[in-house]
Amino acid sequence: MTAVKYRKVLLKPEVEGCIRETMKGINERYNIIIDELGFDGDHIHIFCGARPQYSPSQVLQVIKSITAKRVFNQFPTLKKEELWGGEFWSDGKYIGTVGDATNEEVIKRYIRNQNLDKSEIERRTGQLKLFKI
Repeated sequence: MTAVKYRKVLLKPEVEGCIRETMKGINERYNIIIDELGFDGDHIHIFCGARPQYSPSQVLQVIKSITAKRVFNQFPTLKKEELWGGEFWSDGKYIGTVGDATNEEVIKRYIRNQNLDKSEIERRTGQLKLFKI
């Protein structure tokens, strides 16, 4: 997970589309397989796999730098009006790995449920409720 600089809500559908298209090029050039992308207004969740020659932080560095350049090229007003510091992504990040405690399907489901309202999440997960509070 990584956030837009200053946690600004800039991941609108047209920016999301730009990032998705850019991810295809990253896949082809760096062989980073993007399994799931989840957008939530001011941050993005990425479930991906890469060759062992890249550390997880290197993978995210590649993704952040290339997507930022592409977004600023396609939407120059973002750089001029919204992000006066000239950076699209914040410096922070969260990197988790798949292991014994979490499995691939749990992470993919979490990412797919980003940017959904609570009623849609409940409909998709199909949780039963014993009591209505």
